[in-house]
Amino acid sequence: QVQLVESGGALVQAGGSLRLSCAASGITGFRFYAMGWYRQAPGKARELVATISRDGNTNYADSVKGRFTISRDNGKKTVALQMNSLKPEDTAVYYCNANIGPPVATTYWGQGTQVTVSS
Repeated sequence: QVQLVESGGALVQAGGSLRLSCAASGITGFRFYAMGWYRQAPGKARELVATISRDGNTNYADSVKGRFTISRDNGKKTVALQMNSLKPEDTAVYYCNANIGPPVATTYWGQGTQVTVSS
């Protein structure tokens, strides 16, 4: 079975840093999946934070550009999100995502990890 397990969430003060990690298991051809981080604050919709393609191309939400960095290690089957200069509005549950298009056409989600930023 496929599992995505996030870790690294914590309570930090504004201006601090955190590094989230996502470990994948049971995925055949991990290197071919686009990976991403999404987040969801209480009462709000889940939103994209950052993505990284199989070729290493990255994309970020405007709200985190210059502060967050997404990376992947295909050998370890992991994806990370380095978060710097954290703000209270970054508070959310952060979810790891794996996606591949046709012919496989499959998406996987982790269970999430809580990030809380205090002012």
